[in-house]
Amino acid sequence: MYIRRKSLSVDIGGVALGSAHPIRVQSMTITDSMDTEGTAQQTIELIKAGSDYVRITAPSLKVAKNLAPIKKRVKELGYSVPLIADIHFTPNAAEMAARIVEKVRINPGNYVDKKKFESKNYDKYAYEQELDRIRKQFTPLVKICKEYGTAMRIGTNHGSLSDRIMSYYGDSPLGMVESALEFVRICEDLGYYSIVLSMKASNPKVMIEAYRLLVKSLDKESLKPYPLHLGVTEAGSGLEGRVKSALGIGVLLEEGIGDTIRVSLTESPEKEIPVAKSIIQKVTQQKNTTTSNISNQQISFFKNTNPKKSTSCENIGNGQAPRVLADFSSISNIQPIDLKAIGHHYSEKLDKWNMTEVGADYIYLDKNPLDFMLPNGLCKIVDYSIWCKTSESNSCYPLFHSFRDFQSCISGSKHPSLNFIELNFEDLKSISFDSLSKTTCACFIVNISRVLSFKEYMSYLINFEKKTEPKPPLIIKMDFNNTENTGIASAIDLGSIFIEEMGDGTLFTLPKDADKISKISSLRTYNNLAFTILQASRRRFTKTEYISCPSCGRTLFDLEDTTAKVRKQTEHLKGVKIAVMGCIVNGPGEMADADYGYVGSGRDKITLYRGKEIVKRNVVSKQAVDELIQIIKDDNLWLEPTNILS
Repeated sequence: MYIRRKSLSVDIGGVALGSAHPIRVQSMTITDSMDTEGTAQQTIELIKAGSDYVRITAPSLKVAKNLAPIKKRVKELGYSVPLIADIHFTPNAAEMAARIVEKVRINPGNYVDKKKFESKNYDKYAYEQELDRIRKQFTPLVKICKEYGTAMRIGTNHGSLSDRIMSYYGDSPLGMVESALEFVRICEDLGYYSIVLSMKASNPKVMIEAYRLLVKSLDKESLKPYPLHLGVTEAGSGLEGRVKSALGIGVLLEEGIGDTIRVSLTESPEKEIPVAKSIIQKVTQQKNTTTSNISNQQISFFKNTNPKKSTSCENIGNGQAPRVLADFSSISNIQPIDLKAIGHHYSEKLDKWNMTEVGADYIYLDKNPLDFMLPNGLCKIVDYSIWCKTSESNSCYPLFHSFRDFQSCISGSKHPSLNFIELNFEDLKSISFDSLSKTTCACFIVNISRVLSFKEYMSYLINFEKKTEPKPPLIIKMDFNNTENTGIASAIDLGSIFIEEMGDGTLFTLPKDADKISKISSLRTYNNLAFTILQASRRRFTKTEYISCPSCGRTLFDLEDTTAKVRKQTEHLKGVKIAVMGCIVNGPGEMADADYGYVGSGRDKITLYRGKEIVKRNVVSKQAVDELIQIIKDDNLWLEPTNILS
């Protein structure tokens, strides 16, 4: 049974949110909000795609007034949807929008405060004065929302916490929560409760922790259980954007937290809707669902507060980066070129191997033979019966298909430092692992069973973590058989484990009935997916990290195309974080976690950042990517792209 946190029901233009209502999906237009016809047409496209609400940016009073003709035009064309005004910095725009649309979104980090990246010392008296200032400027909006029946989202963003919050609480989930609660307390004092809350961050780990803390804080202060809007902000595009979003949103939904979601992709907004629906479908696929007042339960049920390091078996476990295993067990006649799919490139002409940053660490062969030598750094896993006949003890390891097989094998005939044992999650509860206390050479490959629910296999895993000592490394085996939403489902299932610092690697199994070409294609997909999930969960960095916003009406250049150009030039820079932001309104704050920033500052003008520091202003966009690369070179962080051997 899927148990969802019971929240208030908030009416938003006749489409209720929270309580037992369906988890709602929403997106945002990226047209110029002064373009009435264009914005109305894109709103309709989002309605057709399945968006329950549509958000439109309103950065000024003039734009806020134009929400009325947009709303009118949508109705003239025969459509109806609750509209949400997105507000930053401009209370007068929010007050105007609240009279027109069904909901306004404000950011407590910049609705009253201005972010200048300044650190100040506040005593209790000075801090109370700041709160009084917020109350005076925020109260008019609350009163207008009460009068017009307008809902409000108080949406905190990790990257745009005010200097005051940063100075007092630090750059933390606690600061994010407190930033929102300052405004919530004012609303409740004024008897206004049509509130939705959000805690967005580009880092899924920070985002998850902030929402968990928010739920606990609302209960602790006896504030209302407001519905929650979930999202990973600036998630990016392509596979990375989808994985980060699915991980952050899905983990919380599995815990019962969340009432509406927005997947933020640097792509056309209609593409966000199917991803959001897939996340919801994966989480709520059980037939029976219910809501529960889970305030007295441990909301972060899956939070592993003190993860125990597993024992070290070769390069697996004991805090080392999780390993990626590639499944070649059902592929016959394996050739060197087949390993290109898992990041190992062979040149027949030079008789030389080259491994990329996303090269798999182990190749699972079972009983399949190989008639060529593997590259250095890639090890074999074979059936125990095959391993007994090989002399490759340094790069070849045995696989036992059950714990009983491992136990029945005498100690001297096992590998001295690494043996793989296949298990199901149920085995973590039913099998006694006392015999492992005398050896540290076992690594479990644990199969996630589709029969078990998410909560069941997580409870088995946490129970195993707490009770088993010493703790063998765990490789999480995923078997999706090429289902349509493999990326979404695995990002949630694997991500929930890795982000809690459990698990030491992963193995995606191949569909048994596919032909070799299809299997090699699946290997390429799964290998990329595994490394993407590990990076999104902050467990293993092998790629450039991109923080890119989904664009909106404030963006004055082609954000999707520009992000693709930046990625093409810089995607080989392992571990470097680059932000590509559409506008100066959110850019400097939202990209505060990045090493470098590419931020729109005017029509066809770009401002370049090193961290929070402006390096160059008003660079023509055609030259901006080259200028960004030069800044990276000046910092001695530039590497020339490797010529992969063909």
